[in-house]
Amino acid sequence: MSNTLKAIKNTASGMQAKILKKQKPSLSFPLRTLSNVKYRPKAGFFELKGAKKIRTLTVNTVKTFAQTLRMMALSKELIEQDDIATKREAYYVSKNWGTARFDEQPESDTVMDDIEALFEVNREQLGFIPEEKGGDVAGRLIVIDKDDTGKPLRIDCTKFGSGAYSVPITVEHLKFETKAKFILAIETAGMFQRLVKHNYWKTANCILVSMGGVPTRACRRFIRRLSESGKIPVYAFVDGDPYGISNIYRTLKVGSGNAAHINKYFCVPNARYLGVTPQDIIEYKLPTHPLKDVDVKRARDALKNDPFIMHHREWQQAITQMIDMGVRVEQQALAKHGLNYVIDTYLPRKLKHTEKFLP
Repeated sequence: MSNTLKAIKNTASGMQAKILKKQKPSLSFPLRTLSNVKYRPKAGFFELKGAKKIRTLTVNTVKTFAQTLRMMALSKELIEQDDIATKREAYYVSKNWGTARFDEQPESDTVMDDIEALFEVNREQLGFIPEEKGGDVAGRLIVIDKDDTGKPLRIDCTKFGSGAYSVPITVEHLKFETKAKFILAIETAGMFQRLVKHNYWKTANCILVSMGGVPTRACRRFIRRLSESGKIPVYAFVDGDPYGISNIYRTLKVGSGNAAHINKYFCVPNARYLGVTPQDIIEYKLPTHPLKDVDVKRARDALKNDPFIMHHREWQQAITQMIDMGVRVEQQALAKHGLNYVIDTYLPRKLKHTEKFLP
């Protein structure tokens, strides 16, 4: 019996015992917010401080309590049957739960996240998988997977032509062979495609990974395991805006408040920020867009409330510089100097001075 299955059964037994004693059952969940996380530089990721929220069975909480128990029961069933359900499928399964059904998927996702935090496991261990894929990969890398008979399957990421290898939802079983110098984690699919089209991975002897915005857990775990397997540096190449910095890059490097209970598995502590930086706007004379009110709010919130940003003076200075300039910049802005300026000039220049990358 898996540890997760044991934990579900023990929790259910404990609640049953309370009910038989005519006591109100309750569940205690870690509070998953930035205010309840701490950043430990040596560990390299966000950790929970310890604040909890208690869900006790009352007249007001009966529906949410029932939904939580039904979701736990679904997880138990999936584990016992060695099956899986997407988050969307789990939402539709609830339509059989009568008055305990979910009206919208965000409600279902929240309860699923609560259960994940309750047992301090990732959702895949509960039998739930995300809808989104894990990211795309191209370059100097052989991924060793398994075929349907369990035999090793070697996948050469240089052999996809104009396409790319797609990271699977679960990556723990994968092994890697590579002599690449670094991993370049890229925010936008467009920039990734340009670098793939022109075989930048061959020129720079690297591995390209398309994050597609905020990287999925599978993408982050893939990069983490790949990086650790060969002690390969990871450089992030994202838009120079508050979202790119405090959501996409920060999540890649140290995780998030919402997933603080599992950040130690799903972050890449050795990642460094290649660009685009506010200083790049000046040095490369890049076209920009004005910061929107939501951008300014996100930037000020990061300066005031994000433990990672608050720890690094370099990031405080960069974000303050961005606010003072009042502008944001996209990766594609480098095309002002030519479609392949990013390949011929920007990346080579930046990579000569990796010691200057933001932490």
